Amino acid sequence: MSDIVVIAFYKFVDLPDYEELQPHFLQRCEDIGVGGSILLAAEGINGMLAGSRQQINEVVAFLRSDPRLSDLETKESFTDSIPFRRMKVRLKQEIVALKVPGIDPRVQVGTYVDPKDWNALISSPDVRVIDTRNDFEVEIGTFKHAEDPQTEDFSDFPEYVEQELDPGKDQKIAMFCTGGIRCEKATSLLLKQGFKEVYHLRGGILKYLEEIPEDESLWEGECFVFDDRVTLDHQLKPGKWEVCRSCWQPLNEDMKASDHYEEGISCPRCYDKLTSRMLARRQEKEKQRKLAIERGEH
Repeated sequence: MSDIVVIAFYKFVDLPDYEELQPHFLQRCEDIGVGGSILLAAEGINGMLAGSRQQINEVVAFLRSDPRLSDLETKESFTDSIPFRRMKVRLKQEIVALKVPGIDPRVQVGTYVDPKDWNALISSPDVRVIDTRNDFEVEIGTFKHAEDPQTEDFSDFPEYVEQELDPGKDQKIAMFCTGGIRCEKATSLLLKQGFKEVYHLRGGILKYLEEIPEDESLWEGECFVFDDRVTLDHQLKPGKWEVCRSCWQPLNEDMKASDHYEEGISCPRCYDKLTSRMLARRQEKEKQRKLAIERGEH
């Protein structure tokens, strides 16, 4: 097994003192030696951290020492090196930005479905299965027969709901996302708009891949993650996709073979959006990056 443990976690909980928590959390994480990021808001916490088993056990114990986070759940995967460049603790208005006032998973949320029960639910013909992630994430992998809302950002999801879903017709809706956090907001949104039976995958795709054997899985492809690993396969090991260092969108081998791909400068996803000024700036940045590598710098 790889030496580095990566954990993902979130919890919607009242944190009125979240601004005061920021320096305390950052200092403790740096003292322990983990890398990654934590988002703090009045509505809760969201994060991904990586370190040795001992470091991860220590940081989880630290987080759970706050009575409000005593039941904080984590999802684990493994890798050979720290997939984060530094440790960050950031303050946000929302720990996942839906940008719709009044949507609060602490007040109402959909029905949780454990990974072991997920296959049966989404295989039912009267259930509409919706992937709440962004379009490029869905492109890399999703559940069999799931709908793609084709959103560029999670804040586009309410428009999709308004245009494509009907509480009078869509009686049962099952939704999923990477770690479960986006579905908390998505199910809360649907319930507030009058949908009655709304379900979501507890722990998200990561927990499903962790618990469900591949030969029983309805997952197809790889799962995008927001760190240097880019994607994970069904064994939760780094997948085959890479990332464009210009637009930070995932790339497969066909995209890297495109005439519009130039390492660190452009790819088929961002080539048409580059102005001459942006192109010159990225060419200089890539030049400096390569010079730093030659000097032995990270």
